Amino acid sequence: MNTPGYVKVVEVGPRDGLQNEKEIVPTEVKVALVDRLTEAGFVNIEAASFVSPKWVPQMADSADVMARIQRRPGTLYSALTPNMKGFEAAVEAGADEVVIFGAASEAFSQKNINCSIAESIARFAPVAAAAKERGLRLRASVSCALGCPYQGEVPVSAVVDVVRRMRELGCDEIDIADTIGVGTPARVQEVMRAAAAEFPIDRLSGHFHDTYGQALSNILASLDVGIAIFHASVAGLGGCPYAKGATGNVATEDVLYMLQGMGIHTGIDLEQVVRAGDFISRAIGRPNNSRVGRALLTKWGSAEAPATCV
Repeated sequence: MNTPGYVKVVEVGPRDGLQNEKEIVPTEVKVALVDRLTEAGFVNIEAASFVSPKWVPQMADSADVMARIQRRPGTLYSALTPNMKGFEAAVEAGADEVVIFGAASEAFSQKNINCSIAESIARFAPVAAAAKERGLRLRASVSCALGCPYQGEVPVSAVVDVVRRMRELGCDEIDIADTIGVGTPARVQEVMRAAAAEFPIDRLSGHFHDTYGQALSNILASLDVGIAIFHASVAGLGGCPYAKGATGNVATEDVLYMLQGMGIHTGIDLEQVVRAGDFISRAIGRPNNSRVGRALLTKWGSAEAPATCV
């Protein structure tokens, strides 16, 4: 296996993890979560989403969250921006990185935003241009890259087409997202290699949901072909509203524990992430979906946890 010395872990729990919660999570809880993750050492935290509150009411307080978090120099605080209105709000809130998105599935694109893939990405052109003009980092997510809840299998060529379009918009980083968690290692490697033919592999990232229990295996498969950026969600928060039974992103604690065992550096304190996962799980009344988190919390009990910076 081609093991890198360093892997960048992007924490997406505050945005991708919490956005599907039905009960509104208090702003102070969101702020406390981001602050705990900042203290843990993440260099990139997806903290907000400037979408219409009508569609995603959980993210209606994103400006307040961004205003109240304790920022650490060197950490990027990202925000999802679906249009120019969202982009301007993100800029005003001090986002360091804006995130756009496009599905690799025509069926997904038509059913959820009522337009084709090409049309959806074209809508992001003004956002991308504005980000470049302002010197903001621009990231893109390619959703349903490993499968779609409507059409099933997604051709690799469709993923490549979206990657190419995002590259042409000037994206600094592109996420290959298994939105519904159906991917398996061989297919993941095929998709990642194809994407890397269109975009620098050191700026491609893996975003894996763990619906079928394949997320860690898919990360290993991605590492083997040269991917060294991965998204994860503290306590395994999240899900997909379009796929019945879909779970959240792979738990950050589980990813960090695996990488630590492989001797791969992340600069993130596992103990602090475990504590953050326990905090948010208790705060929203959800089970902690991180196996590593649950195991270490049980092991530590009331004893002082060891330092585990990886």
